[in-house]
Amino acid sequence: MKRLYKKLNTMGLGGLLRYAHRRVFPERLRFYPHCKSLFQSGIGLEIGGPSDIFRHRGQIPVYPVAVRIDNSNFGSHTVWEGVISEGETFFFNKGKTPGRQYVAEASNLHSIENASYDYVLSSHCIEHMANPLQGLAEWIRVLKQDGLLVLVVPHKDGTFDHRRPVTSLEHLIQDFDSQTDEGDLTHLEEILRLHDLSRDPGAGDLQFFQERSKRNIENRCLHHHVFDTRLVVEAVNYMGIQILAVELFHPFHIIIIAKKIRPDQTVNNERFRGIDAAPCWSSPFPSDRPTHHEIA
Repeated sequence: MKRLYKKLNTMGLGGLLRYAHRRVFPERLRFYPHCKSLFQSGIGLEIGGPSDIFRHRGQIPVYPVAVRIDNSNFGSHTVWEGVISEGETFFFNKGKTPGRQYVAEASNLHSIENASYDYVLSSHCIEHMANPLQGLAEWIRVLKQDGLLVLVVPHKDGTFDHRRPVTSLEHLIQDFDSQTDEGDLTHLEEILRLHDLSRDPGAGDLQFFQERSKRNIENRCLHHHVFDTRLVVEAVNYMGIQILAVELFHPFHIIIIAKKIRPDQTVNNERFRGIDAAPCWSSPFPSDRPTHHEIA
């Protein structure tokens, strides 16, 4: 009952009804059939898991079909998972042999060799990173050629970030070039001013939220950067990886499937970027609509 009340408080009645409908009739990524065989035959790495979106009733049900998934988390204790132990301790699906658990920064997977994994999964992780492009660079590094990156990012319109401006690609590039580390609190003032606590029950009252935010290096709860769909597309494109699909889901999921291409191939993401026309994806989120950007 407590969990139900929390969801009602966070989502509102309409959002709660949509959540209940999705539990009974789960939505699926339309592109999922095109990558399911790789999930069934390959070995994956998840950053910051486990994640509901990859479970049986999630939009991308990787866990039930995966051979093995390893995982990396930033510390030996997290707000989301509690105590974490390195070794063969990542239980991603009941009845399956657990994967290897790493304790490492998502932007510095130092103990993992180049081209080690067939796919990399990341759900609602990159926004918690002070240097998202460095994170993407690491995830691409550990991917094999033709390996898949499955990236899930929260859209600002459906989260407590809805009052904040979308981060610019130029800002992400500056953090990348400057090698910004996880101790960075550049966005703290903006977060404390514009964060919608009514959509974030776990953050407590303003005083608790302020104190927790100042200790972000310990807990990693802050959303350093704010994303809409265009920014995620541009960030992935900047890192030189081929986008295969962009799909959007309520209440706040931006999902991008991208492939690490071979050196003799050329990336072409223009249809997803919408350089010459509208992008090939459609969005339910208001701030993704062209008229919104024109007014802004």
